[in-house]
Amino acid sequence: MRSRNIFTIIISFATVAFFAYLFFYIKRETFETKTEITEDVMIEKITNIGRLELVKYNMKDVIEKKELRTLLPDRKILLVAAGEVAGCIDLTKIKKQDIENVSPDSVTVYLPEPEVCYFKLDHKRSRVYDVTGAWFSTDTKAMVEDIYKVAEQRILENAKEMDILGKTRENAFVIFKPILENISGKKVGIKFK
Repeated sequence: MRSRNIFTIIISFATVAFFAYLFFYIKRETFETKTEITEDVMIEKITNIGRLELVKYNMKDVIEKKELRTLLPDRKILLVAAGEVAGCIDLTKIKKQDIENVSPDSVTVYLPEPEVCYFKLDHKRSRVYDVTGAWFSTDTKAMVEDIYKVAEQRILENAKEMDILGKTRENAFVIFKPILENISGKKVGIKFK
């Protein structure tokens, strides 16, 4: 009888252990989340870039936009926008006739006019601090999208007002001219077309 009780206890313990294992196995397989990522990359266009970036302005701007309404409360949004604007010279526009030998030891290079390479708003560093007067979430979303568009244009306009193209032109003499002189071994004069 005693051996029968021990045998029953062992069988019971093994059965409980088996069912516990089965329970946790099924639970893990049923509720465990598996993530699969599949991608197919296609190159749409390859562009040769010959722009020499000579200056970059990192900027912050505080923009408040109000919509004054007669009957309803005014709508207002406040954004602290952060972004950058870069000035460059497109070296792909330089032709052979733009390089003029003035004397055996000097050269004049006619560069294209400076331009804004790119401007972009940094969404990670930009923050909306106040939205009032919006009754629905779609209104809030539209106000936020609109203020971001305004901020992006304002960053470009502010950079132009702060003479980014003039600073690009100035840096062409400070940065690009010594490079050309070291490469050519001649005195280099820079002029703009």
